[in-house]
Amino acid sequence: MSKGLTGIAGEYFVAGELSRRGIMASITLRNNDSIDIHASTGEGKHLIAIQVKTNQSGRRSWALGVKAETLKAENLFYVFVSLKGVKERAEYFIIPSKVVAKRIKANHSKWLNTPGKRGQAHNDNSIRTFSDLEGEFLERWDLLT
Repeated sequence: MSKGLTGIAGEYFVAGELSRRGIMASITLRNNDSIDIHASTGEGKHLIAIQVKTNQSGRRSWALGVKAETLKAENLFYVFVSLKGVKERAEYFIIPSKVVAKRIKANHSKWLNTPGKRGQAHNDNSIRTFSDLEGEFLERWDLLT
């Protein structure tokens, strides 16, 4: 599956999961690069903005851009989706944007200060990585309400 289809699938899967939980979800138009889904709970009393990142590798790691280090707000969340086989349910990791920003900034700094395989310095770039190998945020839909 292409990257584009993977991303779209993740957004629809997240919207479906939100709907199953009684949260109204509206997928945004493609021209919004910071928010993929607007959601509301309790008759619109609690508004949530969601950025969806999806991989189809089944891993618990996702690539983000440098902008994610500063993209943080009280009502902004990331839902990281790990797609598995066609007959398997995807894994969902729900994380406040402030947590994502802090962790990817610290992890990137650590990577820059760690020598490469041959002892060379790493060159800075705009790629950031978020991982949740232990499943700390696995199925944490409660964070949205």
